[in-house]
Amino acid sequence: MNSLFQNLENIFHRFGINLTNYYLLLMWREEKNRLQATFKFKDFMEAFAFMTEVAFHAEKLNHHPNWSNVWNSVEIQLTTHDSGNIVTEKDRALAKIIDGIYQRFSA
Repeated sequence: MNSLFQNLENIFHRFGINLTNYYLLLMWREEKNRLQATFKFKDFMEAFAFMTEVAFHAEKLNHHPNWSNVWNSVEIQLTTHDSGNIVTEKDRALAKIIDGIYQRFSA
């Protein structure tokens, strides 16, 4: 996270607001009936570990992301296929779980 974000986070923290959670949710954008986000890591091993943890949660929810990985970057797209390839609460719920996983990796 950049220094501007850290400064904002400190200001919001004084008022009891955890800005990190809002930042993570802002990483997702809705385009073409998909929630999409890109996650960056220090290296391939960390990116792969993140994907592995996401995979366990996705399997548990029976809701699987479309994703790709190149070295330290993971791109994820979420859409609900059985609802006509649109964004549903299933996608938002999985995005929230993914945010929580990423927060642990970026701490």
